[in-house]
Amino acid sequence: MKLVILDRDGVINEDSDAYIKSVDEWIPIDGSIEAIASLSKAGYTILIATNQSGIGRKIFDEIALSAMHLKLCGLVEDSGGTVDGIFYCPHLPTDHCECRKPGVGLLRQMEAEFSCKLAGASFVGDALKDVEAALAFGCKPLLVRTGKGLETERMLQNLDFEEVPVFDTLASAARQILSKEEVR
Repeated sequence: MKLVILDRDGVINEDSDAYIKSVDEWIPIDGSIEAIASLSKAGYTILIATNQSGIGRKIFDEIALSAMHLKLCGLVEDSGGTVDGIFYCPHLPTDHCECRKPGVGLLRQMEAEFSCKLAGASFVGDALKDVEAALAFGCKPLLVRTGKGLETERMLQNLDFEEVPVFDTLASAARQILSKEEVR
C-alpha cells in the first residue's frame, strides 16, 4: 500500500493563530487540493493527521470540524481524488495525550484502521511537531514553507535533525513524491 500522511492546517488549508473555527474559515492553500487529487489518482492512500485543540478549548465543536472535513473531501473528490482517512486529536496540549502530535497515537490509529505499516511513508507537515512525529514513527518527513513552515525551517537549521527536505507548498512536495515513484 502506498501511503502519504498530511498535516491539515498550514499544509492543505490556510492556518490561523485564532484557529480555523468554521467551514467558511477553512480556505485551501492554492494547489493543495489538486496535489492531493494527483497523489490519490497515482494510487496513494491519503491520510490526514491533525491536532484540533480548538475542540478541547471549546472554540468550535465536532460538528463544525466535520463540516470542514466534508468540504475538504468534497473539493478533492471534485478534482478526481479521494481522502481515505482523517484522524484528529481534540485534546489540549496540557492533556498530555498520546494522540497529539508529536505523539504518535494518530499514526497508530491509522495503522490499526488500515491494517498497514506507516514506516517509510511520506509525512508532509509545516511544524516541528509534524517532523518529530514522522521521525518517531519511521516516516519520511517533508516540510512545506506554508503555514508555520518558514519558522520551522529556521528551527530545523538550529536543531540536531537529520536532513528534512523542504518544499514551498504541498503541490511541490507532491510533485517530488510522484517523481520518485516514476523512478522506481
